[in-house]
Amino acid sequence: MDLRVMEKEEQTHFVQNLLEHYQVEGVVKQNGAYLYSSIASPDQLCMDFDCTRYPPKKYFLPPRETLFRFSTGPELEASPVFESPPLVVFGIHPYDLKAIALLDKIFSSGTADPHYLKRREASFLIGVDPKRIPPHSFWAAMGATSVNNGFDLMFTDIEDAYTVEIGSAKGEELLSTYAKSRPANEKEKSRRINHRKTIHNLSLVRGLDFPSYEIPKLLEHSKESPIWRENANKCLSCGTCNLVCPTCYCFDVQDEMDLDLTHGLRYRQWDGCLLKDFAKVGTGENFRESRTARYRHRFY
Repeated sequence: MDLRVMEKEEQTHFVQNLLEHYQVEGVVKQNGAYLYSSIASPDQLCMDFDCTRYPPKKYFLPPRETLFRFSTGPELEASPVFESPPLVVFGIHPYDLKAIALLDKIFSSGTADPHYLKRREASFLIGVDPKRIPPHSFWAAMGATSVNNGFDLMFTDIEDAYTVEIGSAKGEELLSTYAKSRPANEKEKSRRINHRKTIHNLSLVRGLDFPSYEIPKLLEHSKESPIWRENANKCLSCGTCNLVCPTCYCFDVQDEMDLDLTHGLRYRQWDGCLLKDFAKVGTGENFRESRTARYRHRFY
């Protein structure tokens, strides 16, 4: 869609205007790490981070979420719980935007998940192209150094200003209502292209040193390799790799009763295939009881 230019001073005003009308979440620096958190002022927002500790999936699939409340007496009643306040998530990198697009596909296919979809409908996704590459980046191997869709607005730092790509009608309205911008000229468009090429090339240098399309065939012939056991012996089965993965979406569902034993709620919380009880079923059978089996499954 349309490509605009916003001066850096105006970007500060834009964030301030958003804060006056929306809950704004973005990347902040805490104790040397970059985290997604609530923003209280524009100067808290970090636009030049390399990688965050956790992905932004928590805004659409919270670590714990109430699905419905129920009563067992005198008659059985259940009422759904939807918590989807208008939300602006500012400063999402391309790889996380691609991950959110995958979650959108998963939770809208088949039996659609209304809780996830309501949160997504109420949110605005504002992306930003990276300026720095972390040591173990493999964005390029996943085709995720840049995106052309999946966002409402997309910022790119071109030194003295930002280009802002409008990706949706929601984004266009947000920009026209709360910020001043102008059409990008050819020189500014060229600088944006060059910035993206630079980031892509840097990611290639630090990424995989073999073609990613070889991975399925490699796994097909490696199921009995001793490397799974060797690496699994170092694994703590803590499930953290599941939690920080932007495309892991597994969850467990539990019921919680109030002390009166007639009221309660059903909630879901994040779960992960590295956790020991993940593959345990009602009969007590565990289909991946060994750590090696869980570790291998995680990679497959």
